[in-house]
Amino acid sequence: MAESQILILDKVQMQQKINRIAYQILEDNLDETEIVLAGIWDRGYKLALRLQKVLGEISDLKVTLLRIDLERDNSRLVADTDLDESEWRSKVIILVDDVLNSGKTLAYGLGVFLNTPHKKIRTVVLVDRSHKIFPIATDFVGLELATVLKEHVDVIMDVEGEEDRVYLS
Repeated sequence: MAESQILILDKVQMQQKINRIAYQILEDNLDETEIVLAGIWDRGYKLALRLQKVLGEISDLKVTLLRIDLERDNSRLVADTDLDESEWRSKVIILVDDVLNSGKTLAYGLGVFLNTPHKKIRTVVLVDRSHKIFPIATDFVGLELATVLKEHVDVIMDVEGEEDRVYLS
């Protein structure tokens, strides 16, 4: 870890944020029997996995996990998913990413669902930096963090959750 990194969330705090978001998702979908968590690869997908686990512990919702692979450096929407469109058609979709900076990644993620009927789409981010240049609003946020543009937020998530941390550098 570089000396210039500042710990923003430790493992326990990160799990608390994930738990709170899961409860908010549940409250927003009380009348639903199934939702789709669409995680943007890779940390958004890891966050979606964590949310799926918590939702499984606190509710009877059927939670389908969808992986979205985006070409982030492309000026056009280029995306692949690991499930067929029929898996998310006419369902509640919750788009998940780790950090919201400009909003471009979430905007591209939303583009995946524009030509498919759905009940509603919600967005989840662990950290919202509030530097949006795209008209993106977040529905569920773990932490809103005021940063300057030259700062960077690093979300570290491993499979077991042992090394979970959020740093500002």
